[in-house]
Amino acid sequence: MQKVVAVLGGGIGGLSACHHLSKSPNVSKIVLLEKSGRCGGWLSSIRRDDGAVFEQGPRGVRPAGAVGRNTLNMVSELGLESEILPVTKDHVASKNRFLYVKGQLHKMPSGPGGVIRTIPPFSRPIIQSVLKEVLIRKGTEEDESVHAFVSRRMGSELADIAIDSLCRGVFAGDSRQLSVRSCFPPLYEAERSRGSIVLGMLMGSGEGAEGPVELASVLPPAAQHLSEQLRSIASVNVAVVNLEYEGFILPFTGFGHLVPSSEDPGLLGVVYDSVPFPQHNRSGGLTTRLTVMMGGAWFEQTFGHPDSVTKQTLLDRATQAVTSHLGVNSQPVWSCVALHKNCIPQYHLGHWKRLEKMRQYISNHNLPLTLAGASYDGVSVNDVIFSGRTAAEGLIGKT
Repeated sequence: MQKVVAVLGGGIGGLSACHHLSKSPNVSKIVLLEKSGRCGGWLSSIRRDDGAVFEQGPRGVRPAGAVGRNTLNMVSELGLESEILPVTKDHVASKNRFLYVKGQLHKMPSGPGGVIRTIPPFSRPIIQSVLKEVLIRKGTEEDESVHAFVSRRMGSELADIAIDSLCRGVFAGDSRQLSVRSCFPPLYEAERSRGSIVLGMLMGSGEGAEGPVELASVLPPAAQHLSEQLRSIASVNVAVVNLEYEGFILPFTGFGHLVPSSEDPGLLGVVYDSVPFPQHNRSGGLTTRLTVMMGGAWFEQTFGHPDSVTKQTLLDRATQAVTSHLGVNSQPVWSCVALHKNCIPQYHLGHWKRLEKMRQYISNHNLPLTLAGASYDGVSVNDVIFSGRTAAEGLIGKT
């Protein structure tokens, strides 16, 4: 018997689910419910008449692992291969990524030389932390914060600078609150199965992983327990400021730089958009496009309530950061400010247990429902696309 399937949310996860549902002979009709006037969710581009493109959300995907291959497969199925803008491994944007620490930009160590030598902002070679990690006893906690996990296994300096910045760049979140089991499952599984992150990565772990509030609001009273679990998943606000400058203004070329919370809690990082994607610069003159990301878990601490902050305040803060971090004294010739409210779910300690309870509740009550989107099994574009596929297959079987 054919099914009618409703997809709640027209973000990239919902669109992925619709795509895979549309291929099934078991589905007679798909109803996509989207409360806004557009699909795509947090993926949003500004395309000007002069050819310039500015991304207000995610700006690229890494075609690595199973979820990356899944995205490329879907691109191929949709006939969009010619639309891909590749950034190769030897591109300067792939090799050069920076940290802003103690008022200076530092290139992240890469390659053998970067691992065996002491490179600022780190006080010792990273290889020392790697070798020490193999000897650290396996932890006993069923979950642990990302910061505590890395501090225990590789030292507080890496946790305070590199991992803190990474969590701000990926989740706009606080590594001291985020769950390592849910945010970085390969690290958790490597320690659990091999007793070491390094050994787990070398040998393998031995195992072959849209908005929850909106869904909670439409569930029937009988599903109150599930509604409560969905509402318990926190999310953060992120301000995204796109800037365009005349000429090439960057002191270094690379993908961009991240800022640890100890340096400036409200400033997450800056992406040098013109370096990885020069094709999106305007025609007829050299320009530099940047994106400044602010707030996250520190939004209210820095800017106050999101309903009260003005776009001018956010723009001023972004241009000040470009001036102080990159030494740019000129003013942007074009700008756009977007405030994304509750845009990135936060996988706090115990997130895995909440998911387990929600999915068990759905199974026990035979609800014709499955969960997909960034709130559950990964916040990257690849993760969310893959979650849409697995949700569709869970409802109607693989096609």
